[in-house]
Amino acid sequence: MFHFSSLRPSKLIAVTGLVSALALGAFAAPAATLAKGGAPVISVKGTCSIHSTARLKAKHDGSRIEVEFEVDQNRNNRTWNVRLWDDGHRVFAGARKTLAPSGSFTVRRLIPNRAGLDTIVARAVNITTGESCRATLKV
Repeated sequence: MFHFSSLRPSKLIAVTGLVSALALGAFAAPAATLAKGGAPVISVKGTCSIHSTARLKAKHDGSRIEVEFEVDQNRNNRTWNVRLWDDGHRVFAGARKTLAPSGSFTVRRLIPNRAGLDTIVARAVNITTGESCRATLKV
């Protein structure tokens, strides 16, 4: 059986550093999976100010980018103001209501693929509670 105590201090530090780097890489990087057409889907978990959850996904679709922003509040019929930006250019502004059975909403848009790396920002604000959710990814 292997014990870390059998390692010299310098090797123990190296092993600990490697394990830490691998763990951080798994949590810090956005998830990328292959979509149906083979294009990688970038997915990040958003942050919300109260207890809702948010997720932002994007994938290349020819000369465009398919963007999907979902907020789950677990309560139906709640109105949220939603905004999406691509490199500082607003590509969506509108209101969405959470729907049964999950108490969530999703905004899907096909947006132009600008030159270089695109930074997509999504933000939603609940008009009743003031809760806000935000997510950012690069695609």
